[in-house]
Amino acid sequence: MGHVLHSSRTDATGVLPLLLFSFSAAIGLVDCIWAQEAGFAVTGRAYGELALAAGLFFGAGYIYARWRPEPRLAAMLTGTGFLIGFTAAASVLNAMLVTVAGHRIDAVLARADLALGLHWLQMMQAVAGHPGLLWVLQFAYGLLLPEIALAVIVLGTLGRIASLYRFVLAVAIGALISIFIWTLVPSFGAMSVYALDLTTIAKLHVVTDGAYGQALVRMLHDGPGLIAPDEIKGMIGFPSYHAVLALLLVWHFRYVRWLRWPVLALNVIVIAATPIEGGHHWLDVFAAIPVAVLAIVAARRTYALAARLGDSWGLSDSRAERASSAI
Repeated sequence: MGHVLHSSRTDATGVLPLLLFSFSAAIGLVDCIWAQEAGFAVTGRAYGELALAAGLFFGAGYIYARWRPEPRLAAMLTGTGFLIGFTAAASVLNAMLVTVAGHRIDAVLARADLALGLHWLQMMQAVAGHPGLLWVLQFAYGLLLPEIALAVIVLGTLGRIASLYRFVLAVAIGALISIFIWTLVPSFGAMSVYALDLTTIAKLHVVTDGAYGQALVRMLHDGPGLIAPDEIKGMIGFPSYHAVLALLLVWHFRYVRWLRWPVLALNVIVIAATPIEGGHHWLDVFAAIPVAVLAIVAARRTYALAARLGDSWGLSDSRAERASSAI
């Protein structure tokens, strides 16, 4: 079984880790050039520290693939480095894209929700009277990032290395699709359209309230201001990237027998919480489905292409992965 889990293909000069590094580095380079040319205010030191952290994880992954062969650990380190580097670079790119974004479509999305019989204001007023339900929704919604870290650890530990790489690729591709759509037709969610009464606001205790939504609308008009890791706002309304991530987690945990059902249940709650905790239109959530599907398909094809181009760190075939999922 140990041979099945580790696989014999562990060449550190393989294509996929290099692809992941190059992918995040290329976006970072675009950020640097654009910020310099356009004069954006970016906290270079903070992003430099994130780049360093990503580089350290990539370097450690290289070491555990080439000199101390541990394919599972190498994949976890490489995947973590990629997620750190890509997330930082993509968030800066998203902030700068606000200056070239198209016309806001929140009014259109709000009308579409109403046409479907989905009333955001009424929903928010209704859930405000149920503090226990709000606590569950808020708790689940806040677990999304820890779930991503858990996916990297679990998939790597179980030797599901191909699934791990496809997962981080899907996370990145889903983000790029969402950013592209948002740039063409920006939206900030129902919270930017409707005004909740003070009593309801006091009961909800949500971060993404009307004031948050209006701050995003002003950003579309005035520009991103200071771009810093602790100042970055979740700008993408349509499609909901939170919902995209929830769907990707469900998909990639489906063969992990002891976690598939808890992850499914948790992310059903995350998706249900998205219009409330994230202030989204319901249409934002529905739009996440095709985005997640496209991300999964594109990630699989990218992975297959990398496998054909050359050996990567700890790749395993589907039969090996299915065997490891029983652990």
